[in-house]
Amino acid sequence: MIKYLLISSLFINPLSLDNKVMYESPVATAQSQNDFVKPLQKTSKNYTISYEDLKYQALYNCRYSEANYDNELVIDQIIEVEKRHNLPEGVRGMMLAAACHESGFNPQARGDHKFSKQGKAMALGLYQMWAWWSNERRGYGIDRTDVVQSTEAYIAHVKKQLPKAKKLCGVKDASRQWVIAWATAIRKPKKTGRCYEAPKFYKRVLKKWHKKIRKDVRTYEQNKRDGNCAC
Repeated sequence: MIKYLLISSLFINPLSLDNKVMYESPVATAQSQNDFVKPLQKTSKNYTISYEDLKYQALYNCRYSEANYDNELVIDQIIEVEKRHNLPEGVRGMMLAAACHESGFNPQARGDHKFSKQGKAMALGLYQMWAWWSNERRGYGIDRTDVVQSTEAYIAHVKKQLPKAKKLCGVKDASRQWVIAWATAIRKPKKTGRCYEAPKFYKRVLKKWHKKIRKDVRTYEQNKRDGNCAC
């Protein structure tokens, strides 16, 4: 079993109004708080959602994970892979959302027993991948329980669908193209494409996280205007 980094501090203020910060690191202490905070630099109108924002949401607003804070190392690994692919802002955090919904950030998760006559787990890992992902000829030749390998393979599989999404759907917005490619990658082939569809991870998790982040920025701005913060 993979050992995860245990986060020591469980008492977090997600919207601190001291020292002009938005989110505190989950490992920050009272003595070293300033070393781990993220300055608020933009207004809600042009605020760019960062991976620091998304990390907080993944740690504390994934209702599918167990009530513990052993997920930080896994989340950090997923983020590092996402960063390498420079995803459009609208789908930034897509792998965090998928891992949250599918396994609660558990790389050893096993599921889809109902599809096996022997009751064995058909799906493994963060993203509940079936055996074909591990096949070197038909799939990606990965270890489905490896965080980095499975995340890289998942993104590569979505990227393969981008040309089809652009051709069939004629969508110009980059984020929307990725959403369509995402839905295409995880569902059965469809001749007409999936131009008006989105993965459930996108609707149930990622969009809510993005909305929550922007809402917190607006709350900060309102408190600042009302003089209710040490800004």
